[in-house]
Amino acid sequence: EVQLVESGGGLVQPGGSLRLSCAASGFTFSRYAMNWFRRAPGKGLEWVSGIDSGGNSTNYANSVKGRFTISRDNAKNTLYLQMNSLKPGNTAVYYCARSFRGEIGPYYSPSGQGTQVIVSS
Repeated sequence: EVQLVESGGGLVQPGGSLRLSCAASGFTFSRYAMNWFRRAPGKGLEWVSGIDSGGNSTNYANSVKGRFTISRDNAKNTLYLQMNSLKPGNTAVYYCARSFRGEIGPYYSPSGQGTQVIVSS
């Protein structure tokens, strides 16, 4: 059974940083591209970032480019999202999900609980 468990969220002031983690199990993590998504209050699911299976290629939504960094540790079966210069508009529940293949591209819908990020003074 595929399991993805997000963690690392919390309350942070504007301009602050957080690092999210996604622990994967139930599949061969190193074979699949991975993605981060978020759902802000009252809004739909938004794709945030993706990384290929080897960690060599990344992609970002324009709204987070230059502030967020996606990475992965295949030895630990863990995906990360480093978020810097956080803004109130980044408040959301963040989720991870795997792609269908090793390249960044079509993905499964997030199925985990997510981790809440609140950016507020």
